[in-house]
Amino acid sequence: MSQQQGHSLFDLMQASDHQNLFFCQDSEVGLKAIVAIHDTTLGPAIGGVRMLPYVSIDDAIEDALRLSKAITYKASLAGLNLGGGSAIILGNHRTEKSEVLMRRFGRFVEGLNGNFIASTDVGTSQLDLEHIHAETNYVAGLPASLKGAGDTTVFAAKGVFYGIKAAIKELYGDDNLAGRKIAVEGVGAVGEHLVSLLRGENARVYVTDMTEERMMKIAAKYKAEPLTYSTSFEHDIDVYAPCALGGTVNPDSVPRMRCKVIAGSANNQLKEEERTIGLLKEHNILYTPDFLINAGALISCYSELEGYGAERTEHLIRHIYTATRHVIQKANEDNVSTYEAAKQLAEKRIFDLRKLK
Repeated sequence: MSQQQGHSLFDLMQASDHQNLFFCQDSEVGLKAIVAIHDTTLGPAIGGVRMLPYVSIDDAIEDALRLSKAITYKASLAGLNLGGGSAIILGNHRTEKSEVLMRRFGRFVEGLNGNFIASTDVGTSQLDLEHIHAETNYVAGLPASLKGAGDTTVFAAKGVFYGIKAAIKELYGDDNLAGRKIAVEGVGAVGEHLVSLLRGENARVYVTDMTEERMMKIAAKYKAEPLTYSTSFEHDIDVYAPCALGGTVNPDSVPRMRCKVIAGSANNQLKEEERTIGLLKEHNILYTPDFLINAGALISCYSELEGYGAERTEHLIRHIYTATRHVIQKANEDNVSTYEAAKQLAEKRIFDLRKLK
C-alpha cells in the first residue's frame, strides 16, 4: 500500500468516526476479509458477514464502513448495548465459499477478542455461521438447535410492521391498517413475513419482486395484488415498503412517487441523501429511516447474546413503534427531516453514555 493510499484510508475512517478497520488474508484457504468497527461506546460491535465479489477493494471498504455506521445508529435507537460493525469476505459465495474459509474467518474473529460479533448478511447463511462458531463464540444468529434465536427474518419483518403502524398513526390519527394500501417491494423471507403481518390486519397489500414466479406465488398465497417491479411506488398507495435492494428512494424515483409513507426493511434506501431528503419534503412523503425500523433482526441477535426469552424480545421489537413516533415528533418540533432526527437521537444516546466511561 502506498503512503497516499494509507492516508486516504485514515481520511475515510476519520470522516465517519470509525475506530478500527481490520484486514485479513490467508492465501492457503483463499480468504480475503475486511472488518470495520465504527463505535463501541454502547458495547461490542456486531455486524453481518457479507460475501460478495466486489469490483474493487475500495468498494468493499466503502461498503463495510457504511454498513457498520448504520448498525451503530440502529443499535442506539433500539436501546441496545451494542456497537456497529460489519464484515466483508471478498469472493463469490456461490462458487468460492467453503467450510475451511468460514472457519479461518472465525479464527480471525476470535483474534479480535470480543470487539466484533459476527452474524449473517448477504451471501452467508446460518450454516456458515455454524462454521464460524466452530472457531469462536463471538457469533449471534445461530439456529435454535444450537440455543440461538433462530430465523431472524421474522423479527426483522415485525420491526418494519410496527414502523408502518407508527407512520399510519401520524397520518391518520390511529394505527389501524385495515383497508390501507401497502406495496411491498421484494418478497423474500422478510418481505413475505411482512405481507403475512399486514394481511393479518386486513391491509390491502400489493406485492412485487424481481422474480415474477416468486411474486405470483406470494400474491396467491396471501391474496395480495401483483405489481410490475420497480413501479410499485407510482401507484396510489399509503405505504411503499422497499424490502429488497437499497437506493430505490432517489432523485429520479421520488418525483414519481404517489405514496404517503416510505417504510421498509431494505438497507440504505436513500441515494444522494441530501437531495433526496429535500425532494421527500417537497412531495410531502413521510420517510421512516431504515436504520430505525429494520432493527428487528439485530434485536433478535441481542436477545440471543443476553439470554432473553421470547417475551423480552417481543417487547424490544415493539419499542420500534415508540421510537418511530418519537423520531417523527422530534422532526416536526425541530423542523428537520426524520432521517436527521433519527441520527441526532442515536448520536445523543451514544454521547450521553460515553460519559459513563
